[in-house]
Amino acid sequence: MTYHTIMPSPLGNILLTADERGLTGINFQDGQGAKNPPRSSVEAMAPFKEAVAQISAYFRGKRRSFDLPLSPAGTAFQRRVWDALREIPYGRTVSYGDLAKRLGKPTASRAVGAANGRNPLPIVVPCHRVIGSDGRLTGYYGGTHLKEFLLNLEGSTAAAKAPGSESVVG
Repeated sequence: MTYHTIMPSPLGNILLTADERGLTGINFQDGQGAKNPPRSSVEAMAPFKEAVAQISAYFRGKRRSFDLPLSPAGTAFQRRVWDALREIPYGRTVSYGDLAKRLGKPTASRAVGAANGRNPLPIVVPCHRVIGSDGRLTGYYGGTHLKEFLLNLEGSTAAAKAPGSESVVG
């Protein structure tokens, strides 16, 4: 059985999806990559009570990491990348190349970037903390403005380097 719900956030509505094992997806409904709930899923709030509480606390600046059961679909390599993303500390950033080195694959920055881009659980699996080697923000499936918002929320100085950004985060 799969479930879904919509939660409001400072970034607009967010679609949450889950199966019996845990959270399977987080999707920004107001972003460029908005998705519909899976046809076979049941709308229900109960399976998402803790996820909504933790994500809401994150947006209020009261939570820096997440303790939720996760059930993302992906290849073994994608899962390794997503696990590595969860190790990037709150408010810190790494480049795709740095992340590839951490995984023991120093020449695989493009593959790491591709896996990062397929992360079905943004925010909870913080793919927004990965930036270009020149320190600039790079693509984000919902738009770089969402990535910039999340990095600003965390107090990251990387957000100041966003294209067209006037804000300096200290």
